[in-house]
Amino acid sequence: MATTTSIKLNEDLKQRIQHLADSRRRTAHWIMRDAITQYVAREEKRESFKQDALKAWDHYQQTGRHLSLEEADAWLEKLEAGEDVEIPECHS
Repeated sequence: MATTTSIKLNEDLKQRIQHLADSRRRTAHWIMRDAITQYVAREEKRESFKQDALKAWDHYQQTGRHLSLEEADAWLEKLEAGEDVEIPECHS
């Protein structure tokens, strides 16, 4: 079920949206919904990445387990070369 929400736009932005809508043969409503949908999806991914990083940092702080830059680079180079390799074992 969709609900109506209003937003205030300055005239310049409103005209830009309408111009884009006209060129894409869409409605201004469609352009704004699509833009908001894309923004929310991108920001949810960004927040998820941030939370994963904070959890990883916390885990590192508790355990000290890590890979060195050289170990990570060597592993990534093998992946880029198409090798099917397991992630190296973390160590303290």
